[in-house]
Amino acid sequence: MKIAVMGSGGVGGYFGARLAAAGNDVTFIARGAHLAAIKSQGLQVRSPRGDVHINPAEACEDAAAVGPVDIVLFATKLYDTESAGELCKPLVGTDTAVISLLNGVDSEEQLSRILGPQHVAGGVARISAEIAAPGLIQHHSNFASIEFGELDGRHSDRLQAFLRAAEEAQIDAQLCGDITAAIWQKFVMLASFSAITTLTRLPAGPIRDNPETWKLLEAAASEAGAVARARGVRLAENAVGDSVAMIQKLPDSMKSSMLVDLERGNRLELEWLSGAVCRIGSETGVETPVHRVVLAALSPFAAGEPAS
Repeated sequence: MKIAVMGSGGVGGYFGARLAAAGNDVTFIARGAHLAAIKSQGLQVRSPRGDVHINPAEACEDAAAVGPVDIVLFATKLYDTESAGELCKPLVGTDTAVISLLNGVDSEEQLSRILGPQHVAGGVARISAEIAAPGLIQHHSNFASIEFGELDGRHSDRLQAFLRAAEEAQIDAQLCGDITAAIWQKFVMLASFSAITTLTRLPAGPIRDNPETWKLLEAAASEAGAVARARGVRLAENAVGDSVAMIQKLPDSMKSSMLVDLERGNRLELEWLSGAVCRIGSETGVETPVHRVVLAALSPFAAGEPAS
């Protein structure tokens, strides 16, 4: 398949490299030092599931140089959704699927307005990976999977073909009939984990070990689940409990990407995580006190390290 990766960081870089190693025609859209390193040294992935080095690797900054592709893996930061969506336009042909692998619950709607709903598919990535150095993706644990599906629930030929390509690349992949529910299921877990790890500046282990912080995390997950149901999402009955159980199983040292961004003084995805819980809660009449405190406490850091 001809595939473009829009946003070649931890998520896009990892899955794109696996697909390229299996013989697919993959182009990595990147910028800055990361792009320069990929073009000069290829893209490396260090992973408990086996290292990969794509060299040479096709990489560029201008999507117009790539042209239409079969699949776009859309894996930017949430705050870059609209600008990166505009950059995707040259990649979109008659039957191109743009699979959003972002963490929030609004990106599919945003991309549909820019690219047309017929070109947008939903996706869920479960992986802990980051750019460790320009041209190098570090995958931190053994889990790495993706779910994807058409927003209307149909099983299309284009996503069936991508499923085969992913399986041939030895990626844990699943074609999902209700991708909206899957996106929200992940969001319940991720928004809550991101909120409490970033608020406390602590990884998973100390949060679990302290009864008060653990209760706070459980309350945050309950709020996100209540907001999803109020919006009409068909969450499983035990969705909140499953999300909390998943966090219980995370390595003690696991940090959310939002906490990592805070520690590095980077911009935060706060507005699209706890901010989205609060906004949708207001729209649907659901109280979200935990996420409101998180939003208020972290707002000074949302644009990056505040000036002293």
